[in-house]
Amino acid sequence: MAKTLGQILKSGLNIAVIMDGNGRWALSNSLNVSKGHQKGVQVVRDIVEEAIRQKISSLTLYAFSSENWSRPKAEIDAIKKLVITAVDEQVPELVQQKVKLKFFGRHDDFGSKVLTKIKEAESQTNIPSPSLHLNVALGYGGRQDIVDLTKQIASKVLSKEINAEDINEEMISNYSCVPEDKIDLLIRTGGDKRISNFLLYQIAYAEICFVEKFWPDFDKDDFIDCINNFKKVSRRFGARV
Repeated sequence: MAKTLGQILKSGLNIAVIMDGNGRWALSNSLNVSKGHQKGVQVVRDIVEEAIRQKISSLTLYAFSSENWSRPKAEIDAIKKLVITAVDEQVPELVQQKVKLKFFGRHDDFGSKVLTKIKEAESQTNIPSPSLHLNVALGYGGRQDIVDLTKQIASKVLSKEINAEDINEEMISNYSCVPEDKIDLLIRTGGDKRISNFLLYQIAYAEICFVEKFWPDFDKDDFIDCINNFKKVSRRFGARV
């Protein structure tokens, strides 16, 4: 049964963010694109701090999509280095803040150095009763996730480990690589009004907040505004008032 708004606020919001506009911000400021991604990482730190203050349950960030592999090699290489740098610099702070970090998506193409770093980061932040669940999508695509989990479930049915009648929403969520089964609020920066293959199953009833600012210009006040606007919405989940 879907939660009411009161129940959601009491248990803590699950918020997801499409952090769009790093490259455009850099170009508009006559900077290299990599500088936009670096500034975007700084913004993540501020938003994580505010999410903890706001007692948000989970924050799920779209860091690198499966479609981003089509970007120039120089930009991708810079992002790989930035992942390693960000982990080195921010994990000690996340541990102190009692934030549990989880990466999801297809990571293999990022190389052994990145894979080692993210595994270390997850291990170091594997904290019981965390103040915040911070989930980072890396090499993730919503359609691919649905295809992958469908194959896994179909294999279980063929091997007679489960019956087709056993398939339900809970099972689909459990086989998805996404740590959260439901998102309450989706925020997208950068001005575009689309969801770009992000959390297609999990955002079925999410409220969506589109923000014109590029991600590097997004700040705590913008984040709070999105949360406050969410609280004003009457969430009916298909029912009549």
